[in-house]
Amino acid sequence: MSDNPASNTSSAPESVDFGYRSVPRAAKAGMVRAVFESVAPKYDLMNDIMSLGVHRVWKRIFVSDLDPRPHHQLLDLAGGTGDISFGWLGQGGGKVLLSDINPAMLSVGRDRAVNKGLIGDVAFLVADAECLPLPDRSVDRVSIAFGLRNCTDKDAVLSEARRVLRPGGRFLCLEFSKVQVAALTPLYDAWSFKALPRIGQLVAKDGDSYQYLAESIRTFPDPARLAAMMRAAGFGRVSVRVLSGGIAAIHAGWRL
Repeated sequence: MSDNPASNTSSAPESVDFGYRSVPRAAKAGMVRAVFESVAPKYDLMNDIMSLGVHRVWKRIFVSDLDPRPHHQLLDLAGGTGDISFGWLGQGGGKVLLSDINPAMLSVGRDRAVNKGLIGDVAFLVADAECLPLPDRSVDRVSIAFGLRNCTDKDAVLSEARRVLRPGGRFLCLEFSKVQVAALTPLYDAWSFKALPRIGQLVAKDGDSYQYLAESIRTFPDPARLAAMMRAAGFGRVSVRVLSGGIAAIHAGWRL
């Protein structure tokens, strides 16, 4: 039996958001998988373009907040092409389990690990973050960067993250958030909904996927709501660190 404080079997709506569309709950995972299969080859380049390179700063802060230590193991959920895993290792962290539901994204991450000479420090796992094939209390840190908003059952992801953490372990989520500077909002919306789909079409040959990604940011829970969800999953000392005027945020909680 799992040691989660909350059950994943609560009644769930039959429809969920896929950007601004409502789709059958059972269909969302496949639709998200198709998005990332399409964008995987250009994912890192598009991240640089989408954020004007600022995502690298956010990730450095995020990895520092993970507090890498040689005797700690990191589970990097939705780890994709490996930025967080490689940053953790670069700051002296212990072994990494790089997990993603999408084999195409994980393949890019594996190739990067080989090129960086880090393949011996990283294990790879194709898995759904909502139902992890890992024992209770088996890792010291769990991270998810720009992945939680693409999950169908976010409460299940949070519950699973807590389950696999050892007591004293910490969960951190880096995600796009709600802009808190009113003057930024028109510019940010124009960049998200007009520029990015066009750039995605030119660079990745897929404007629709970047339209979805822009919409998924707007439908993601705001910081207060996500903090409440983390507490409901059993995390203690929940905190939010706002980055770049609210464009992104780091959400953290401990398994006490």
